[in-house]
Amino acid sequence: MGRAATLRVGGRPTILLGRDTRRSGPMLEDALAAGIASAGGRAVRLGVVPTPAVAWAVREHAADAGIVVSASHNPYPDNGIKLFGPDGHKLLDEAEEAVEALLDHAGPSPTGADVGWSEDAGGTAAAYAAWVAQRAGVSLDGLRIVVDCAHGAASSVAPELFRLLGADAVLVGCAPDGVNINVECGSTHLDHVAAQTRAHGAALGIAFDGDADRVLFCTDSGDPVDGDHVLAILAADLLGRDALPGRRVVVTSMANLGAHRALEALGCAVEVTDVGDRYVLEAMLRDGSVLGGEQSGHVIALDHQTTGDGPLTAVLVLAALARSGQTLAEAAGMVEKYPQRLVSVRADRAGLAGCVPLHDAVAAAEAELGSEGRIVLRASGTEPLVRVMVEARDAAQCDRIAAELISIVERELPATG
Repeated sequence: MGRAATLRVGGRPTILLGRDTRRSGPMLEDALAAGIASAGGRAVRLGVVPTPAVAWAVREHAADAGIVVSASHNPYPDNGIKLFGPDGHKLLDEAEEAVEALLDHAGPSPTGADVGWSEDAGGTAAAYAAWVAQRAGVSLDGLRIVVDCAHGAASSVAPELFRLLGADAVLVGCAPDGVNINVECGSTHLDHVAAQTRAHGAALGIAFDGDADRVLFCTDSGDPVDGDHVLAILAADLLGRDALPGRRVVVTSMANLGAHRALEALGCAVEVTDVGDRYVLEAMLRDGSVLGGEQSGHVIALDHQTTGDGPLTAVLVLAALARSGQTLAEAAGMVEKYPQRLVSVRADRAGLAGCVPLHDAVAAAEAELGSEGRIVLRASGTEPLVRVMVEARDAAQCDRIAAELISIVERELPATG
């Protein structure tokens, strides 16, 4: 993959490498660096840094590409590779396919002095933390918060970031050992940060995922605050400063109907895309939007950053609260969530598109719900799962329809292997 990425760029490119804290990270980083050098490139190892730090560093240092070794919110045995172009954006599908087409390309290999090299570059985490801190624009002196780093990449930047901001930050999930990333902590386990927030009497809690490209929150009483709430809070803040072009916010099909209603009440136009940050970004770039994201906490603030950025989102939310004088609970209260049931069913995800009984059942349920609910089915991009999401104004109706659809998925799409 390192060789293919280098060949795709051409010449003798500089490619930045970052990773999260998984045990397999250094091994994959070594392999990528070797591949880059074998094709004549310069591999610059940034070490453990958040995924958005690599996107930022590519632009900051005018590098030719960036690669992140991470499986984000997935469990530690998993790992993956994310590719960024020179503009700091994740590669689009066609560009990724061009890299994949070069995986088995032999071609001439440089020898002697034409072989590339690998080098370490320290200081990226601190420099990125300083850049994020500068985005706040307000003082957070004395604000007590709990920050859960998920034993992941955020642990490399959070201590310095919140020190620079002056916040009284209680840091948890900051002792990575290679196998504890995302384990009972971070954004996939909000009960952890909620308990710590209540125990420390903090104003709010912040929880990152493994590579810190997403972030979720909890109120002082431990109530969850997700990406739907965050988009509404940031939209209100931008509108108050006349800084939301087109009064437009981009969301995915997973956004709760309550978020739609709240954004519409603010006077925002809401654009809906398929699930996935790349689809959100494509729509934002096409329409000139500066705010978009996912319920999962993957938020893109395009006036600051080119990709989802958990630390940046956390700082922007804290700054918005400081400007409004509201608590997180008060600000999040503008979004009245519809009852939602979201279940990941172990299934043959490849058969989802052609499962007629399931789609017939969805059509019937949608007719029953009308404008007071909705259904989303989608296959996981990384695991043998089909995600079933049902929303309805009536909780009992929501639960009943979800149970019926889950039963059909289990019957018609049994997991293989």
